[in-house]
Amino acid sequence: FSDWDEIPPSSALEVISEEEAVQIIAEPLLPLQSSTLRDYVDHSETLAKLVHLGVDLSQVEKRQKAGQLLLTLDFEKDVKKILLFLKDVGVEDNQLGPFLTKNPYILGEDLEDLETRVAYLKSKKFGKSEIAQMVSRAPYLLLFSVERLDNRLGFFKNELGLSVKKTKDLVIRLPRLLTGKIESVKENLQVCQIELGFQRNEIQQIVCKTPKILTASKKRLKQTFDYLHNIMGIPHHMLTRFPQVFNSKLLRIRERHMFLAFLGRAQYDPAQPSYISLDQLVSLPDEVFCTEIAKASMQDFENFLKTL
Repeated sequence: FSDWDEIPPSSALEVISEEEAVQIIAEPLLPLQSSTLRDYVDHSETLAKLVHLGVDLSQVEKRQKAGQLLLTLDFEKDVKKILLFLKDVGVEDNQLGPFLTKNPYILGEDLEDLETRVAYLKSKKFGKSEIAQMVSRAPYLLLFSVERLDNRLGFFKNELGLSVKKTKDLVIRLPRLLTGKIESVKENLQVCQIELGFQRNEIQQIVCKTPKILTASKKRLKQTFDYLHNIMGIPHHMLTRFPQVFNSKLLRIRERHMFLAFLGRAQYDPAQPSYISLDQLVSLPDEVFCTEIAKASMQDFENFLKTL
């Protein structure tokens, strides 16, 4: 759906996307006759305790070298302090298992480095609950060096011309922006400016309202824009006001627009009395859309869709 990867950084042994990680067959672990981490649970206190926490070993072993890493760790000496650190950062007890399933590499990190990264975020005035939310939603976040985090925040601030506060709001809402590939973001910004024809200040507004635009599939962005702008006749300034429309499925937009056009109600100009906002067009459930916007019954809508 999206050409966006979250990449574990070089401190996780090597840079690799989650997609690539899934395709890599883990090298044989200790005894050659065994191919799964589950076989070690009886012999490894560390693995047994991680399973008890809710870590899914079948997922962990798909991640490159993660299995070997876990087998080298001592629970009391290596793992416990990282768990306490994560709890202190604000990862909930019931989230520790899912978190470590996604990012087992954090167990091999130096505690001091992790603390330095959190201190950096605090120095940038991110609150405790904001940091907790960011770390939970972007599990690789704390694997990145302070330099990398600083460069990323600088990139969004400068590239989009945002204030410090708006830059912070952006990455709080979509913390994967700090961990994913920057090339995808740059490409999406170019698509918005060059291919879709938005002005820089419009892109700024769009991104602040709908950060996901930065990581959306370029093909989908272009198709949705083409339909909204060239077929429905929605001007740029209206799309800037309601950029959430880009998160909607094109099929939903098309079906509803065609139904309204069929009924003679497809009016998207705010100056007209029968104006329908893009928000109403896409966000309302079918029943409400039919009765309140189309002034028709669900049956009418279903019958119409059969004719498409």
